[in-house]
Amino acid sequence: MRVALYARVSKALEQNPENQLIALRAWAASAGHTIEGEYIDEISSRDTRPGKEAVLRKLRLGEIDGVAFYALDRWGRDMTELVLELEEFSKSGKSLISLKEGLDMSTAAGRFAANMLAAMANFERDRIQERVKLGLARVKAQGKHLGRPFGKKDTHKRHRGPNKSQ
Repeated sequence: MRVALYARVSKALEQNPENQLIALRAWAASAGHTIEGEYIDEISSRDTRPGKEAVLRKLRLGEIDGVAFYALDRWGRDMTELVLELEEFSKSGKSLISLKEGLDMSTAAGRFAANMLAAMANFERDRIQERVKLGLARVKAQGKHLGRPFGKKDTHKRHRGPNKSQ
């Protein structure tokens, strides 16, 4: 099978994509797959992942049979993104392979497991957001300042009282 290897790190200065690529290369070699390219995204945002976009283009054009990535969270950022890509590529017979979770999403069992993991991750992210919002509301209700600290130029704001401008 012709595969692309994809690695993504969020903090280029603190993380090294080579750790992911070493594991992906070993997997491809042991499975007898041909590596058609290695794609890396560093310091990417939700909307700018040129490495992933290049891999998706190759999958859609039929230039590769699948893509392997280290973990689901390195490939997709949320459940909606994962589900849409799983649907698209499972219909075309392309493989999305996650090493860490041991999932080959070209199979029904792999798609099911990936959807369950993505749902749990989304649930946990939503719960964290709820806790943060509750904490911020509590701090604001206590009259404490939210936002960046006051600087020298902001001394006049200290005399207004807490959060009067909001």
